[in-house]
Amino acid sequence: MIAHGFWTIAPGRGELRARRLPPRAPDQALVRATASGVSRGTERLVFHGQVPESQWQAMQAPLQQGDFPFPVQYGYAAVGVVEDGPAELAGRRVFCLHPHQDRFLAPASMCIPLPDSVPDRRAVLGANMETALNIIWDAAPLPGERVLVIGAGVVGLLAAWLAARIPGAAVTVLDTESARRAEAEALGVHFAAPEDCPAEQELVIHASANPEGLRNALAHAAFEARIIEASWYGDEPVTLPLGEAFHAKRLTLRSSQVGAVSPAMRGRRSHAERLALALSLLSEPVFDALLGPAVPLGELSARMPALLDPPPGVVAPLCPVITY
Repeated sequence: MIAHGFWTIAPGRGELRARRLPPRAPDQALVRATASGVSRGTERLVFHGQVPESQWQAMQAPLQQGDFPFPVQYGYAAVGVVEDGPAELAGRRVFCLHPHQDRFLAPASMCIPLPDSVPDRRAVLGANMETALNIIWDAAPLPGERVLVIGAGVVGLLAAWLAARIPGAAVTVLDTESARRAEAEALGVHFAAPEDCPAEQELVIHASANPEGLRNALAHAAFEARIIEASWYGDEPVTLPLGEAFHAKRLTLRSSQVGAVSPAMRGRRSHAERLALALSLLSEPVFDALLGPAVPLGELSARMPALLDPPPGVVAPLCPVITY
């Protein structure tokens, strides 16, 4: 069987490649993709060759083909139907951490069945929701806390939605792009521009992937506040004003990364169980506001540059959906 997948072959350049799939092993599933999501933050760094060499091994996607920097097939948000595989999966809709490809083989253990309440298109948010869930486990928000989420991308908005489920929590999403107000309010959280951001926030989650956003996190944190750094900058250096109020306010700055289950739940939830929980949380139709545009796989090579780096004046999409 011939499969077609998207590869990044040079900085800012991609192409579709065809390859013959090997015979299915007993512990594998053959999946026919129906949709996949572009995780703009990480995939943009990969597309531009900005994964530092020191992180090539750590940043490998679970079912990545090729090696950094190029050529590489990268992605981790595929949804499809199991055409052939173990009896318990045959014919079922599944989510899998696989790059953009129309048919693929994957370990059956990595094919997580979708709840009936989650349509294929929305299920591509599974990896992002898993990341947001891990952030919230790391952040451990308390009832009644003032929570600031900086960065209204997909992960930031999903983390804000989860934080807003904590009783009494007052959650604000901060972003420089005013067009993100609609998505934030659709998820039931308050939106603020930088000039209107509330101060004295007891928990700050930074997810903008912009050093200025992290500096804003330090500026708006209350005494002994917790700052959770959920952004990854690739090879970009970051300078912070730690000589100002950082020590006087006794701030805690902590990283959150999805590669390891948060210590709060480590040993209690496996990676597969965390992903299954994340998928179950996507039953709310409100998350459809984060999706689009839809891009056929055959057009992805031509359209990926603009999806990741829109021209001036064009608002970046949140989660482009690849269709098959």
